[in-house]
Amino acid sequence: MNMRLELVPRERSQVIRHLMQFYLYDFTKYLNIDVDSNGIFPEYPGLEAFWEEEGRKFAFLITSEGAPAGFALVERFEPGSKDNDYYLTEFFVMQKYRRSGIGTQAAHELFNRFPGRWKVTQVRNNVIAQAFWRKVIGAYTGGRFREKFHPELGNPSQFFVT
Repeated sequence: MNMRLELVPRERSQVIRHLMQFYLYDFTKYLNIDVDSNGIFPEYPGLEAFWEEEGRKFAFLITSEGAPAGFALVERFEPGSKDNDYYLTEFFVMQKYRRSGIGTQAAHELFNRFPGRWKVTQVRNNVIAQAFWRKVIGAYTGGRFREKFHPELGNPSQFFVT
């Protein structure tokens, strides 16, 4: 398995926009998201900022053997932020590549690229993602992470240092 994690320049942003359609489709199991009359999901809110806010927001393409396999969106917070330096805004691996180790490998590479305090959040009813992140973060940190639940939404977040 030849996994690569590459920062996506603006001129290639369409690859993230296209993969986002599959990501949003997966989320129809957990959130009330619908396609428009043309069968297209709405634009992901704030996606353009990942190419406008250089040095603060990062869009990565995950590839396997050179083929797009997923993406990761990472946000860097201002220095001195109370809880964390980095937030894994979104993370997606296409079904074909799940359970192959690509997601774990990509996550660990992201954590290595951005040393600091991290926050990773999952939707409350996406128990598969919760199990994945607890396992991935637990392995990466040797179990040294804490988990908090959002008081109103109930979404779990893991906090850890790389």
